[in-house]
Amino acid sequence: MPAVPGVVGRPVDEEYMEAVLDVVGEIPAGRAMTYGGVAEVVGQVLGRGGPRQVGQVLSRAGSGVPWWRVVNAAGAPPRHHHASAIERLRADGCPLVADGTRVDLRAAVHRPV
Repeated sequence: MPAVPGVVGRPVDEEYMEAVLDVVGEIPAGRAMTYGGVAEVVGQVLGRGGPRQVGQVLSRAGSGVPWWRVVNAAGAPPRHHHASAIERLRADGCPLVADGTRVDLRAAVHRPV
């Protein structure tokens, strides 16, 4: 099983990586999903993976998909990309909480069919 380069821990295979990127690529502007939500969708098809693996895929291979639309369970984007992610979410028209620091998941969550 080929690993995603530089990922420590359990390797993420190519099939899993492509499935994550496909799900994230389908999140429409103005919406967001949690790492766990993406993992759940991928897990229904492949039967494996979790939020950490989703994060690994996005950190290594997610530049071609709208990575900023994937947030943690509290609606916050990755700390090291927080400012740019919030800026992109705002530009997308994604609902944010009153202080503008995270996504309002009740209003913004995307549930793929």
